[in-house]
Amino acid sequence: MPNTAVVTDSTVSLPKSFLEELNILTVAYYIHRGTEVLRDLVNVQRDDFLKWLPTAEILPTTASPGPGDYLTLYEKLANEGTEEIVSIHMTSKGSGAYQAARAAKDMLLEKLPLLRIEVIDTLNVSLCQGWMVIEAARSALAGMNLDGITKKVKSMIPITQMIQTADTLRYLYMGGRIGRAARLVGSMLNLKPLISMQDGEIVALGVARGLNKAYLKMVETIETKVGSMGKIKIAYVHAGAQKEVEILKSMVESRITVVESLVAELSPALMVHTGPGTSGLCYYPVDK
Repeated sequence: MPNTAVVTDSTVSLPKSFLEELNILTVAYYIHRGTEVLRDLVNVQRDDFLKWLPTAEILPTTASPGPGDYLTLYEKLANEGTEEIVSIHMTSKGSGAYQAARAAKDMLLEKLPLLRIEVIDTLNVSLCQGWMVIEAARSALAGMNLDGITKKVKSMIPITQMIQTADTLRYLYMGGRIGRAARLVGSMLNLKPLISMQDGEIVALGVARGLNKAYLKMVETIETKVGSMGKIKIAYVHAGAQKEVEILKSMVESRITVVESLVAELSPALMVHTGPGTSGLCYYPVDK
């Protein structure tokens, strides 16, 4: 049975319990706040960052880990006896993480040609990426080899969906991550923008008048996608909006069969772009 490691980035935003129980390894993103260089979830944590963010006059910038960051972890794993590595990353259209990990793979394979490394672009973000990481890690613990894990993760890419709303799109706009949802920036303040991901880019799903109607639209969108008999796994995601996602959770699970769920808060590197008050969900349909 090959020894297969699962690597991802801090922006996967999984609860610490999942990382520990499933042996998931993360590489931290960088946050540049003035002259400070912070490492996501290393020397900056969610609560403190969320309190500070609304006071920022200039939005921090974020940067993906570099090839050296991935190379350091890959080498450590190889030295510990790991034979296979699956490295799973957010959309390459919004971050350089995938390209950096590919570069690290090429560098290491020159030294260790028998090591097997697969680098995957999820074309998605946060807990959509998170579900792929969770299922990869569970498969690795069950003894599945790299080829099987890669096939499983890639089969999830086209069916794993994110829907999110926020108090404002200001943070996405200022951070240059607005993608094809730019037309929603000028929406009235009492309207809640709904965004998703398509082909690795942020896209607009429209607006709703008030949070409850935004949540209702999320539920209806899932129902349309999976059908009345469909079953899903779902993560409720937020940035300082725990109470709100609990409401969303109740609305979803009163109408849709959920076989597994979790609630997670975005990492600081993602909060930079979403801002406080963000809430939403990431889900994918399952057969069982």
